[in-house]
Amino acid sequence: MTLPAALRAPRATRANALHAGAWWLWALGLATAASRTTNPLLLALIVAVTGYVVAARRTDAPWARGYGVFLRLALLVLAVRMAFAVLLGSPVPGTTVLFTLPEIPLPDWAQGVRLGGRVTAEGLARAFYDGLRLVTILVCFGAANSLANPARLLKSLPAALYEAGMAVVVAMTFTPHLIADVRRLRAARRLRGRDDRGIRAVLRIGLPVLEGALERSVALAASMDARGYGRTAQVPPAVRRTTAALTLGGLLGVCAGTYGLLAAQGAGYGLPVLLIGLAAALGGLRLGGRRSVRSRYRPDRWGARAWLVSASGAVAAAAVVRAASALPEELNPTTVPLTVPGLPPWPAAAVLIGLLPALVAPVPADGPGAGDDEGRRPGKTPPAKETTPA
Repeated sequence: MTLPAALRAPRATRANALHAGAWWLWALGLATAASRTTNPLLLALIVAVTGYVVAARRTDAPWARGYGVFLRLALLVLAVRMAFAVLLGSPVPGTTVLFTLPEIPLPDWAQGVRLGGRVTAEGLARAFYDGLRLVTILVCFGAANSLANPARLLKSLPAALYEAGMAVVVAMTFTPHLIADVRRLRAARRLRGRDDRGIRAVLRIGLPVLEGALERSVALAASMDARGYGRTAQVPPAVRRTTAALTLGGLLGVCAGTYGLLAAQGAGYGLPVLLIGLAAALGGLRLGGRRSVRSRYRPDRWGARAWLVSASGAVAAAAVVRAASALPEELNPTTVPLTVPGLPPWPAAAVLIGLLPALVAPVPADGPGAGDDEGRRPGKTPPAKETTPA
């Protein structure tokens, strides 16, 4: 695939860094596509698309290592879903009995619930399809968390959401930094010839890790206080009430419209309610931003590459949502009778459009925290590192 010279992926710098919101819109589009199908082949294709894009465009920053954590968490969720299907049974009727577990009798008030009994291939297949759909959605959010810089995303949030966004960013970055501290301390123990495995080693590492987390929290609080965080401007009471009404009504409309789009019964009203809710919420956020006196330094630009990245996810979502009503049997294969699912051609082609960020997004440079080039200026090369002769 050959792209125009203007859209070929350059080396990432501060000036051409991709907007963090584009990565989230791309991931939300793929997650929406995954929510409308239980076809295991199509879901596996979505997971492969996210994995390839993450491998091609993530950096070495601590928060960029979360994809593997989300993937392991998703596999754990799938294992728990399958275990529940084996132990508690499945409402899907089936005739292909794989094995039978001892059934534990339950009282009359627990009608409809059973422990043990027959385990059928149809019930396991339905549980696997549902679990794989949840796995794919989790992996999509893990991809966005690995590709979008939380700090740059916080800087791009509307002023009315800055306080809530700060809390979310701190929560999202705490675990990656915690994992990085654990790895650093384990490496230091190995260099000193000490054991880095076992309960005793974990207990000895825990105190320095908590101390480092406390130091980061204090440093963050001090930097926020130095920048005047929390200052608000005075606005008339009527504006505050209008802001609250628009924001609350808009969010309710967004929730109702999203449910209408994702549920098969609400396809008629989902899109209009979603658009009305978005308009009301945006109006409320704009009015709410008057209370904030915060200024932005070097705001991220939403350029052509951001449009292409977000549009690739939107195209995948729209195609799968359309195919869910046009090809219901192919996107949601039946398990009674149990059949081998096939890969629908044009929904799969739409999902493959999600690979576009791997071609147009800026290529991250090598090294920790690459891709953001914090502290560099466009057109200047970083200073060479001094080396000490052995």
